[in-house]
Amino acid sequence: MKSGSAADGSYGSSAYLVDDEGALLGFEQIGGVTGGRGVMGSSGAFTPEAVVGEEAAPTGATASGGQSIQLVDGVWTAAPATPDALPGDDGGDDGPGTPVPEDVTPIAAIQGPGDESPMQGETVKTRGVVTASYPSGGLNGYYVQTPGTGGAEDETPGASDGVFVYSPGTVADISIGDHLELTGVVSEHYGQTQISVSTAGVTSLDEAAEAVKPVEDVFPDDAAAREALEGMLLQPGGELTVADNYSTNTYGEVVLATGDGTLSQPTDVARPGSAEAGALEAENLRREVVLDDGASVNYLENDKDVPLPYVSNDAPVRVGAQASITSPVVLGFDHEKWRFQPTTRLTGDNAEAIQPASFSDTRTEAPEDIGGQVSLASFNVLNYFTTTGDQLSGCSYYDDRDGNPITVRSGCQARGAANAESLERQEAKIVTAINKLDASVVSLMEIENSSVFGEDRDAALGTLVKRLNGAAGTQKWDFVSSPAEVPAEEDVIRTALIYQPAEVAPQGDSTILGDQDAFSNAREPLSQAFAPKDESGEAEADKTFVTISNHFKSKGSGDGPGNVDNGDGQGNSNADRVKQAKSLVEFAGEQQKTADSDFVYMLGDFNSYTQEDPMQVFYEAGFKDVASEKTDKSTYVYKSRTGSLDHVLALDVSGSSAQAALPSSAFDAIIGADVWNINSVEALALEYSRFNYNAGDFYAPDQFRASDHDPVVVGLFEPADDGGSDDGASDEGNAGASDEGNAEADGGADGGEGVSAGADGGDAEAADDGASDSSSGADSDAGDDSDGGDDLPRTGVDPTLMMAVAAGLIVIGASIILIVRRRRLGGQP
Repeated sequence: MKSGSAADGSYGSSAYLVDDEGALLGFEQIGGVTGGRGVMGSSGAFTPEAVVGEEAAPTGATASGGQSIQLVDGVWTAAPATPDALPGDDGGDDGPGTPVPEDVTPIAAIQGPGDESPMQGETVKTRGVVTASYPSGGLNGYYVQTPGTGGAEDETPGASDGVFVYSPGTVADISIGDHLELTGVVSEHYGQTQISVSTAGVTSLDEAAEAVKPVEDVFPDDAAAREALEGMLLQPGGELTVADNYSTNTYGEVVLATGDGTLSQPTDVARPGSAEAGALEAENLRREVVLDDGASVNYLENDKDVPLPYVSNDAPVRVGAQASITSPVVLGFDHEKWRFQPTTRLTGDNAEAIQPASFSDTRTEAPEDIGGQVSLASFNVLNYFTTTGDQLSGCSYYDDRDGNPITVRSGCQARGAANAESLERQEAKIVTAINKLDASVVSLMEIENSSVFGEDRDAALGTLVKRLNGAAGTQKWDFVSSPAEVPAEEDVIRTALIYQPAEVAPQGDSTILGDQDAFSNAREPLSQAFAPKDESGEAEADKTFVTISNHFKSKGSGDGPGNVDNGDGQGNSNADRVKQAKSLVEFAGEQQKTADSDFVYMLGDFNSYTQEDPMQVFYEAGFKDVASEKTDKSTYVYKSRTGSLDHVLALDVSGSSAQAALPSSAFDAIIGADVWNINSVEALALEYSRFNYNAGDFYAPDQFRASDHDPVVVGLFEPADDGGSDDGASDEGNAGASDEGNAEADGGADGGEGVSAGADGGDAEAADDGASDSSSGADSDAGDDSDGGDDLPRTGVDPTLMMAVAAGLIVIGASIILIVRRRRLGGQP
């Protein structure tokens, strides 16, 4: 059987056993992931009926080229092919037709100095002390190391003194510390050297063995240096940073990065396809190492009743946290990754005794204090649908471990919760997060477009606001109503704006960008102008600012020229996102004119990392990315790479007229900014969509993992002092920030080539926002020929420096000179 594309891991042929009556007695797959999905039996001329439709059990066993593999005493054993010879002929059961060697071969000689053993396919005899053992969890073996090796001394430079022993038949009978003589066949299993040993191939030695010592040193980035430690006991020192916890939910793994800092998404800090981006990804690969659980099970498919390791509400393992290895681990290699394995299988039940690492707690209960009179934020509500799957026909679901539906999988237009109970859990997390975010205006993405279900377009939005106010205990929030004119065809999810009436007042009506061509495969931007309210509750119209909520086409799919992933790191549909960026810039110019304000802010999920082509369109039009300019945080984690798909873009150009005591641009009006890391850095198991997926009870009605994107929050305008006037010191700071910011934008509008700081139901980004590693660069010069935003002033220093002295405010006695800054008179150049 070689069919079965759904099988986990690489696989080859399978073997089945049937009795004389045709009944299936056994069906095993060579290779694959032990405990995972196996190949399915398909019909064929020589396939017994009992095998068709059955799933083979993956063994994980492999054979090198030219070898035969046979089931000998319950162990799949690889050795040179011996036609016409059965197990036990001419060589016992250590390998078909292979004599048992008399001499003992040191482990270092078996490992050799290269990536692969020089003794593959050979039967060897060696000795070692057991350092780690895995009788459960699918690894079916143990590590042994040459007695007395490890520590600071290395008597075999370039070659490891440890090796993995694959021996399902003996692993239950050995213990850590045993001194063993082993006879078996050498092979490479997914890149790790191993010896396959049968029950007859293990002898316990009575002679004392010098203790093995862990190697205590900074874990190296160099591949050859790591290879020289494969299979050995380590106590890694130096800095280690959590880079990913997505597969913790599935395989009990935590991806670490050596050194300080996460693994940056290359196109977040360097131009796609550039040498800098390539060098950064090469560095990422060198820094990666997986902290594993000593097992190969898939917790979503098999051990659902075993509590997940490394997942906790009390001691969270978050991306960006510092990791410390607190007890020795063994260095393994599997599925193209180096792995720190605990010395026996780790689960949530035995973590207190077995877990080999601790992690710093980086959680915060609220965003950083960003200052400002008012604030703006973006928030992805993770397919918030008040129309649940059980209200529709045709829905299929992702179920919990008891078979209860939790979220909609497919088959209907709903995308969120399966039923009212699941929706309540989702709402609790979103409501907690938004109320603690506490921004004056919040741009929402992935909220239900209720018109699709025959209701008012704002029905789900209104429900969310009702829930927010109920939790706040007051009428704290309101929403921006849909305009009278909406696009003829819309997605089932939409953008939206909510706000706090006590802090801001809408100015005019909302507007939706009606470019059906550019946004035929994305969510149309929604714009609304607001004015801050002063202490008396009056709207300050001269501070009117424009907000535009956005959600561009995802990277997960694409058709047509420039929309197919070309491998430069931008994913699919890059050309469409460039087109959407150009249309948005033109729309922003129109809204700028309508509101008669240069304070223009575009917020949301642009599905573009900071240096990608669509972002260049904005930079060329005079916008700056606030988070990358004012923070060192990011909003998203995908495939162990950290970057920002979510942005707040502020217009950084000065109007042609003067306005006293106000910032000269939208960017200049920003007092502070933060990315509140409550979602992307948290374990997926905490999401409402994973309720009761595992025996561990991870759900909590808090803000952590309310979504998969982190919110960006920005503070605007210096608050008035006790006397009600602007602070002179901040006025001076604003002037400097404006000049410097304009100069930077003028000189670096192309985003720069250098590096700057910077699955099931929940696999939304793989399918929707998933930053798969590539797309077309057909529009790499998008910013140069943008025909959008012709009405927007270009980046640069405004030549008109008007000082209004109408108030005649010079207080000589106090040596205070209040220079009233230019007041915008309105209009465009």
